[in-house]
Amino acid sequence: MGRKEKFVYNIHTLTYEKVVVPLKTRIWQAFGFFSVVVVTSLAMLAVFYTIFPSPREEDLMREISQMEAKYKQMSSQVDVMSKVLNNIQERDASVHRTVFGMDPIDQDVWNAGVGGHEAHPELEGFEFSGNVVGDALNKIDDLSRKLALQSKSLDTIQNLARNQEKMLASLPSIKPVREDKLQKSIGTLSGFGYRIHPVYKFKKFHAGLDFPARVGTPIQAPGDGVVVETGWHSGYGNCVRISHGFGYETLYGHMNKITVRQGEKVKKGHKIGEVGDTGLSTAPHLHYEVHYKGKPINPINFCMDKLTPQEYQQLVSAANIANQSLD
Repeated sequence: MGRKEKFVYNIHTLTYEKVVVPLKTRIWQAFGFFSVVVVTSLAMLAVFYTIFPSPREEDLMREISQMEAKYKQMSSQVDVMSKVLNNIQERDASVHRTVFGMDPIDQDVWNAGVGGHEAHPELEGFEFSGNVVGDALNKIDDLSRKLALQSKSLDTIQNLARNQEKMLASLPSIKPVREDKLQKSIGTLSGFGYRIHPVYKFKKFHAGLDFPARVGTPIQAPGDGVVVETGWHSGYGNCVRISHGFGYETLYGHMNKITVRQGEKVKKGHKIGEVGDTGLSTAPHLHYEVHYKGKPINPINFCMDKLTPQEYQQLVSAANIANQSLD
């Protein structure tokens, strides 16, 4: 069956005439119809996919939703870690102040802000998730900065602790002659200060403590150190000098025998020689001096090992009596 033909009635000729549509008109009509169909179809598809997303879009939307939830969870965990780190920082500050007497991390430095959204310009294109991800990244940046500060602070504490431990081991803190090896009671020691010289019989400054003991009694280092001098001294006879670091040195005079050499490292309790009666001495004993930054100080303050506070106070009182020294 062919295409239907159209006729119109001509009132002038009183006849039906066939309608002939020009080709150009038919083309435009066809194009218009096609355009309407395409636009309508696209509109319908847009409405359809808006209301009914494709399986792929549903998967993507689900994944985005899960990622946002994970980012929020991660942000909460970072907040918890930040609180824990702040607590560690407070304890760190307490250690610095109370144990080492040093200033802790400055609070302005610790709480200094970082970043903002401009710190992560790559997130500007993320219209929906950019803020969530940006906040999490900023918190992580701040946490990383504080961790770096805390790590440096802990390095400082560790070095201070090592130095403190070394100082405690080096500080002269035990008597150079064991108390059970002394010939007389420790309370009768000739102490630090002006004393009557046993040879010249006039008052002379006595820069140390005299420990009476038999010849050959072992002498021990009162702290870790390095032997800086050994040999004969006109007044002290056979003599040893040890540097303990941190400004402290000790001197040992009138020794019968020296068992260390110059440059040797010694530990607390290490035997450095034996008690003698050499030099200007009137009886076997050890003359012991403690120097701090080149000046002699009272050795009695470094001889409190194995003594109760009461016994130590009695010893201090006895050592301050202006009796006659043994050298």
